[in-house]
Amino acid sequence: MKKLCLSILLFSAFLMTTTPGFAVLPDEVLSDPKLETRAREISKDIRCLVCQNQSIDDSNADLARDLRIIVRERLTAGDSNQEVKDYLVARYGDYVLLTPPLNLETIFLWGGPFLLVVFGMGVIVLWYRSRAPGSAAATQEGSLSPDLSASERQRLAELMAEAPQSEPNKGGDK
Repeated sequence: MKKLCLSILLFSAFLMTTTPGFAVLPDEVLSDPKLETRAREISKDIRCLVCQNQSIDDSNADLARDLRIIVRERLTAGDSNQEVKDYLVARYGDYVLLTPPLNLETIFLWGGPFLLVVFGMGVIVLWYRSRAPGSAAATQEGSLSPDLSASERQRLAELMAEAPQSEPNKGGDK
């Protein structure tokens, strides 16, 4: 048992010390460390259009590699970080950004989850109101059951009046 616990502890410690592997290949790395740092910062904000929920810095897809090369070429040409992002957005649209800006084209992307939650809460509230004991269906004509016809309600009332009233069991006998 101690060996198992020790093995789990060591494995957990190993997992905590590992760093994420980046997909940047050695031939892509710029010789200028400052430009390479800027390229990595930009790459973390650009979506891989193949993987969709990975940045191009983390993706091994061919298109992600092409985008990383474009980023480095634009930086080498003297573009600022924002100019590189603007170039990619002009070419691929706002979808290329991992966090797209709030504008008319992306309003449903940002507001959609909120609208779905509000809609779901409205459905739940309406469902509970229809099932509540004080709802219109339950209080129809003050009856025991709204599904009974008038003759059935009268017969039920007669049967309940004829039924003997039993006293509560005081002795605990069953």
